[in-house]
Amino acid sequence: MIIYNRRELIKVLGISSVALAIPGSYNSLKGIERKGLNMGKKHIITISFDDGFKKSSILTAEIFEKHKLSACINVIATGHEKDFQIPDEYQITEKGDFVLWNELKARGHEIMMHGYKHCHLNALPFEEAKDLILRCIYIFSKELKDFEPKESIFNFPYNSSTPELEAWLPLQVKAFRTGGGGINPLPYKGQVKLTCTGSGPTNCEERLDTEIKKLLALPFGWLIFNAHGLNGEGYGPMRAEFLDKLLSRLEVIDSVAILTIGQALNEFNKS
Repeated sequence: MIIYNRRELIKVLGISSVALAIPGSYNSLKGIERKGLNMGKKHIITISFDDGFKKSSILTAEIFEKHKLSACINVIATGHEKDFQIPDEYQITEKGDFVLWNELKARGHEIMMHGYKHCHLNALPFEEAKDLILRCIYIFSKELKDFEPKESIFNFPYNSSTPELEAWLPLQVKAFRTGGGGINPLPYKGQVKLTCTGSGPTNCEERLDTEIKKLLALPFGWLIFNAHGLNGEGYGPMRAEFLDKLLSRLEVIDSVAILTIGQALNEFNKS
């Protein structure tokens, strides 16, 4: 476990917002051709993969790369440590470490925060929950190359937030993702709260297809679907074959852009 002191933490959180000029940030896909990153798209689809399962994350990245897209992977800051306390039966398999996360980020994938440990922050006193988030930010700032807190997204474990945390978090990060439904408005300047939907504990494919149909029936909108692992790994998994075929189906729909949360916010909220 990484121990920090107040001076170190203040230094980390005081970094100026320069992510747009840093190699490896949202603008840099490291050789992956960017698709559909323009204001002409009416529907955005983000499939975010939580928890940081090693095997699934590697395979997810490979599938997205096949389609010249960036995967959206949200990881637990201490998930790779030997003393990590497994929070539930769906997280018993091996997590990746920051060697892997730095490699995937360098390949153009989005690696973002999913908590210091995987717990229900809404069930904790505000100060304790806030401290866990600050610990998470500190570890990412030390371990993930070119990580900038003010250009990052915090993805609540269990999608469980509180009004107090939601009011405080924009002082620390660019945006946060929590529960509340999968359809969001198209990104706009100053957007900080994002909500998502998902399905589990069994296979999530039918639910994902249903949510995509709902999105495409609307004149415009942004679907954020909270997935986890592939091929039976994690809560509400999907098959790798399904993900591959789904991306093939979606990328030929003219109105659709398949983006990470960071890409969507960065590309669409400039005006």
